[in-house]
Amino acid sequence: MEIWKRNLYICSCATFIVSVGTSQLAPILPLYISDLGITDTDEVARWAGIIFSGNFLMLAIFSPIWGRLSDRYGRKRMALRASFWLAFVLAGMGLAQNVGHLTLLRLLQGALSGFQGACIPLIAQETPQEHSAWALSIYFTGQVTGALIGPLFGGWLSGFVGYRGSFFVMGGLCVLGFLAILFVRETFQPTSARKQITWTAAAKSLRSPHLILGLFLTTLLVQFAIISILPVLTLYVSELSDGGVPIALVAGCIFSASGFAGMISASRIGDLADHKGEARILFASLLLAALTLVLQGVARTSWELGCLRFCMGIATAGLLPVINALIRRYTPEEAFGRVYGVTQTFQFIGMFLGSILGGHIAAALSIPSLFFLSAALLLFNAFWCRAYLWNT
Repeated sequence: MEIWKRNLYICSCATFIVSVGTSQLAPILPLYISDLGITDTDEVARWAGIIFSGNFLMLAIFSPIWGRLSDRYGRKRMALRASFWLAFVLAGMGLAQNVGHLTLLRLLQGALSGFQGACIPLIAQETPQEHSAWALSIYFTGQVTGALIGPLFGGWLSGFVGYRGSFFVMGGLCVLGFLAILFVRETFQPTSARKQITWTAAAKSLRSPHLILGLFLTTLLVQFAIISILPVLTLYVSELSDGGVPIALVAGCIFSASGFAGMISASRIGDLADHKGEARILFASLLLAALTLVLQGVARTSWELGCLRFCMGIATAGLLPVINALIRRYTPEEAFGRVYGVTQTFQFIGMFLGSILGGHIAAALSIPSLFFLSAALLLFNAFWCRAYLWNT
C-alpha cells in the first residue's frame, strides 16, 4: 500500500478512537457537575455551558501555536503529544473534587490538545494534490463517526462504571489513539528553528492571501451555522411534536440524522471534489445547506425536520474537507502547520460563538429566525465562493 494511503487510514482510525473518547463528555457533563456538589438546575446549566464552550475558546487561542511547532518538529510528533495530553487530562477529570477542578482541566484540554490540528496537515502534506479532497473526507468521516458513537457509548458506559470511571475510559481510548499514530510514517522533514520561516514570511509565501482569508471566514461561518442550532434543537422538536411523543428519543434521532448522513456521504463528495473541482462542490454544498436551513425553519412536524437534518448532513459533509483541500492548494508545504492552525482557530471561534450565541438569538427573535439567519450566512458565503473561487 502507498505510504500516503497507509497514513490516511491510520490517522482516520486514530481520530475515530479519540473522537469516541472525547465526545462521551457531552451527555454526562451535567450529571457529573451535579455529582460534584452543584444542585441548583440553573447553576448546573450555567456551569455546563462554561465548561463545554471553554474548550473551544482555548483551542482557538492555542491552535496556531501548536501549528507553528508542527512545522518545526513534525506533525506526527504533535499528534503524539496531543493524544498523550488528552489521555492525561481526561483521566484527571475523573479525579476532580469540585467544579473548579473540572473547569481548569477542561481549559487545559483545549490548551494542550490540538490532535485534529496535527493530523489534518499531516494528511495534507502526505497526500497527492489530486486526491486531497477525498483523503480529507475519509479522515473527517472517521471523526464524525466517532463523534456519533461516543455519546451513545458514553451514556451506556456510565451506567456500568460511573461518571468518574467514564473519564478513565476516555483517557484509555486516547492512549489507543496515541499508539495508532506511532505507526504513521511521516515523510515531511521538519525545518530547524534557524531555517524556519517567520509568520510574516509564511503569510507572504501564500499564493492567494485574500482567498485564504476568505476560506478562514467560511470555516467560521459554517461552524457558527451548524453549532448555533444545536442548543435549541430539542426545544424546536418539542414545539413540532404532538403530545405523547417521546421527545428525548425523537430529538436524539434528529441530532444523529445529520451526522449519519455525513458519515455515509463524505467520501463520495470528496471524490467528486477531486474530479469536478473543489470550488464547485463548495458552492453547491453551501447552497444546499442554506436551502435545508430555510426549510427547517418552516418545518411542520418533527419528522420533516429529521428528513431535512439528514439532507443538511449530506450538504455539510463536504464543507470542511473541501475547504481544507482548497487551503492546501494555496499554501506552501513549509507553512502547512501554521496555516492549518489558524484554520482551526477560525473553526473553534465559530463553534464557540455558535454555542454561546445560538440560544440567545433564538430567545430574542425565535427559533425559526435562527435557522433563517444561519441560512443567510451560508448563502452569502456561497456567492463569495462563486465570485472568487469558481475559476481557480
